Amino acid sequence: MDDKQLLRYSRQIMLPQVDVAGQQKLLDSSILIVGLGGLGSPVAMYLAAAGVGHLILADFDEVDQSNLQRQIIHTEKSMGQNKADSAKQTLENLNSDIKITTLTKKLSNIELQQWSNKVDCVVDATDNFASRFAINTACVNAQTPLVSGAAIRFEGQVSVFMNTQGSPCYQCLYPDNGEELDQSCSENGVLSSLVGVIGSIQAVECLKILMNAGKVLQSRLLLFDAWTMEWRTIKFKQDPACPVCNHHK
Repeated sequence: MDDKQLLRYSRQIMLPQVDVAGQQKLLDSSILIVGLGGLGSPVAMYLAAAGVGHLILADFDEVDQSNLQRQIIHTEKSMGQNKADSAKQTLENLNSDIKITTLTKKLSNIELQQWSNKVDCVVDATDNFASRFAINTACVNAQTPLVSGAAIRFEGQVSVFMNTQGSPCYQCLYPDNGEELDQSCSENGVLSSLVGVIGSIQAVECLKILMNAGKVLQSRLLLFDAWTMEWRTIKFKQDPACPVCNHHK
């Protein structure tokens, strides 16, 4: 770490739980962020600002005017542009020292598995169960930590799946019954700043995972109701009948 980096990350480094060693871990780490929308925007921006060395941004969608209400990594000039490419431009202006890779097409299950094998952590910032189940399967197979978030209307949630032996996976919490629930922002709406709250918590959990510090939300689901400003935590265990992770018991 050079003098410029020591100055840039000084407010983190002065935390005894981080110190120079923790900051170096961040600089040496890589994270795959799937989805550069409402959740992926604050996640990517905070991880870039914190100095995570390599961010892989995956999104095949294009920026639309309706996205700008909450997807703060994009601007009016980004409209019509691929979201991963748009996000990369913002992040390069935020921190030119980190490496950014963009994946601008929908990842196949094989590609998702390949990337999950390469990175230190995966962030699920998607908005549909099909993608979430695919990301979960790849992370379980790779035994890569997964930080999952969701937000809709005035409600948000975050959980962490470390995918170690005996730990629950996303599908333990939400079994795949073959039904796609209509729970997208485009159909139900979402409060602008809510995704900022949830995405920021996802970023915090990522940083703790990369530094191997603190207590992450493993086996716990954090629920936030912005309308009543109430938080709840639900504990859960591995499902012995889970078809994805039960072979890791």
